[in-house]
Amino acid sequence: MRDIEARIEAADALIFDCDGTLLKTPDLYALGWKTAFGAAGLEMDLDWYHVRAGMSEHVLMDEFEAEKQVTLDRAQTVRDLRKAVLQQMHTVEEIPAIASIAREYHVHMPVAVASGGPHAIVVPALKAAGLFPLFKTVVTMDDVARAKPSPDLFLLAAEKLAIPETACLVFEDSPQGLLAAERAGMSAIDVNDLM
Repeated sequence: MRDIEARIEAADALIFDCDGTLLKTPDLYALGWKTAFGAAGLEMDLDWYHVRAGMSEHVLMDEFEAEKQVTLDRAQTVRDLRKAVLQQMHTVEEIPAIASIAREYHVHMPVAVASGGPHAIVVPALKAAGLFPLFKTVVTMDDVARAKPSPDLFLLAAEKLAIPETACLVFEDSPQGLLAAERAGMSAIDVNDLM
């Protein structure tokens, strides 16, 4: 943990992924996707989702369509997913090891969220967990043209914080998120090593 503290103190800003990093939402999303695909008459194994947790909605649907050889009504699938997730939002919990870092350091430096999730879910989830007030800015997939592993989300967060990207430290849980941070020129911590 001493190494983590040194890396945090060497940074000028912290940027956190949301789902699976700050919040225990992968199970919530897994059930949401299962419900959404089920409404379309399609089956999805929960393990199939968990391997892909952290993917943006359209990237995940790309994979589902390719594997199942189907064409989804994407707008309806997204509506069904978001409705199912929002109905269970009251159950969302923070990941204490990571949320505590945001709580401790938000008074010392700017902190942001850069999430591949949609604004319609990310903001309510952060509010439900009581974390939303900690962050100077929250950027989501709705704010950029390209999802992780593109660096766009992290670069936009740094721009909104007015901090050079090389001075930002990212907290991420997914391979595509860690790659996005690297592509943005940012140092990153794999939170799976902290939990």
